[in-house]
Amino acid sequence: MSESTATTTDLDARLEKHRVELTGYCYRMLGSSFEAEDAVQDTMVRAWRSYDRFEGRSSLRSWLYRIATNVCLDMLNAGNRRARPMDLTESTPLAQAALNPRPDHTWLEPMPDARVLPEVSDPAEAAVAKESVRLAFIAALQQLPPKQRAVLILREVLAWKASEVAELLGTTVASVNSALQRARATLAESGGSLDTATADPLDEEQRKLLDRYVAAFEGYDMAALTALLHEDAVMTMPPFDLWLRGPEDITGFMTTLGAACEGSRLIPVVANGTPAFAQYKPDPDGKGFVPWAVQVIEVSGGRVTGFHCFLDTARFFPLFGVPLHLEP
Repeated sequence: MSESTATTTDLDARLEKHRVELTGYCYRMLGSSFEAEDAVQDTMVRAWRSYDRFEGRSSLRSWLYRIATNVCLDMLNAGNRRARPMDLTESTPLAQAALNPRPDHTWLEPMPDARVLPEVSDPAEAAVAKESVRLAFIAALQQLPPKQRAVLILREVLAWKASEVAELLGTTVASVNSALQRARATLAESGGSLDTATADPLDEEQRKLLDRYVAAFEGYDMAALTALLHEDAVMTMPPFDLWLRGPEDITGFMTTLGAACEGSRLIPVVANGTPAFAQYKPDPDGKGFVPWAVQVIEVSGGRVTGFHCFLDTARFFPLFGVPLHLEP
């Protein structure tokens, strides 16, 4: 192997070491799993091409974050802000339920944990990281102006010093502190602050709750499902802007407009720091099961508080590494 080839291979390995944490950063900034991966790839290409001008005045990690921040800010200049259905419309009574799709770029997207959460040994650090990719927190971040978003993520999630963030953004410590204060105030108003109390690993009670959820959903047992749902539980189904609140409307939808989900199978996955499932419906041709949704499940106080069904399976099932067909 020539020296230049060895150097190139070494640089590739050094850059690759940072891919997962950079993807997590870009995902928090952009709210899109696919745009985040595109942003990281762009970051890696820019770093590779300009490495000969990197003079080591900062760490390689800091330099990559600077590039990634600029890539994300450029992408956010287009003005698009991703959201959940409940961020855009009021809940719909079942009697008025209608399935109106909106373009893909409207919606917050789910993300497998393994692509955005690096392995860490500190339980407190792991809890913050997991909480910081919850759908509710990602949605709250999208309410912030892009530079405030970057400041809050770098300071609150990644625990950078104010001086480090100021250097990355080319601004002053006072400006960083001011942006952080405004970002915290906005998040507090939207109820999107980090709460690591909900980010503990699944305990035995939560596992039993999820087992009961799977049994109720696969059995299409609405009485059993109602018993598991919080009174204010919500159900969303991007790309449709419809969202439903409360067990009565949710189960009513599932037995009317959503009746084709009866007989579904659920395969466990992990998304956004919470339990999730790949949902398959019976194949209309009668041969096994076909993809229908990635369900991201929110649990609190021994009840299911939300299940968010992302229906673009052609994109999301490969992302989560699950098959596009199940045998009978």
